[in-house]
Amino acid sequence: MTPNFPTDYSSWGAQDLSARRRQQIRQVRQAPADAGTVVEERASGWVGAVIGVEASGGMKVVRLEDRRGKVRAFPLGFGFLIDGEPVELVPPVPKKPEPGLRRTASGSVAVERQRARTARASRIWVEGTHDAELVEKVWGEDLRHEGIVVEPLHGADDLVAAIAEFQPGPQRRIGVLLDHLVPGSKESRIAQQAMSLPGAPGNVLVLGHPYVDVWQAVKPQRVGLQRWPDIPRGTDIKVGTLRALGLPHANQRDIAHGWKQILGRVRSYADLEPTLLGRVEELIDFVTVD
Repeated sequence: MTPNFPTDYSSWGAQDLSARRRQQIRQVRQAPADAGTVVEERASGWVGAVIGVEASGGMKVVRLEDRRGKVRAFPLGFGFLIDGEPVELVPPVPKKPEPGLRRTASGSVAVERQRARTARASRIWVEGTHDAELVEKVWGEDLRHEGIVVEPLHGADDLVAAIAEFQPGPQRRIGVLLDHLVPGSKESRIAQQAMSLPGAPGNVLVLGHPYVDVWQAVKPQRVGLQRWPDIPRGTDIKVGTLRALGLPHANQRDIAHGWKQILGRVRSYADLEPTLLGRVEELIDFVTVD
């Protein structure tokens, strides 16, 4: 029997497959990569919560943090699942403030014509003066409204003794922000020791960011860099950073002046890395629980 082939070949060819592919793509809904959204990257199986979207290498990437605190970046677009549904991840829609509302540098709604609250007994501790100045610049208005004081430790080595002296309790909570809090670091060992102190469980929260110094929590684009320089071991990170920026770095006065220039480029939370933003917000929530 002779096969009955179609005589109209106009519908044959790769263009049909392309059209079908475009139709399939159109059927995948777009999902904004809002902070906190849990997604799965299909190719790698990586599951994590969105902590930010940023430009990298000429493209938009989404950063996902898994339940162990590890972070990976993936190109924004197709190839993601949300609750098992294929989606196209797109940049989040910037939230427009309601008419008449003013936003603080942290992005929260400002409370107008209200006096600052009397300081609570609870505190937020950070490693050094630069950390305290950065937190003050972005969250200062919110912290004064909540009555929270930020104090520098001048080094993680002081943390255990400081907590023991403070004697934390339900009305005397401590939120601690440490630099370079990554598995195996000195800071991670100090944090474990601190949490074993009497009164610490439930009343002390130690969080941190992965950067060796809080300077690197400022987005490098704010100072004209694509990425912060890799500083070799044995070189002070502040000195090496200022050298890479072409700024004076001979002494402590130069370092202080260089930091003021970097801090001056920070206008709001949008100029900081998401890994710092989330930690500070969590600490503020922890110490303001009544």
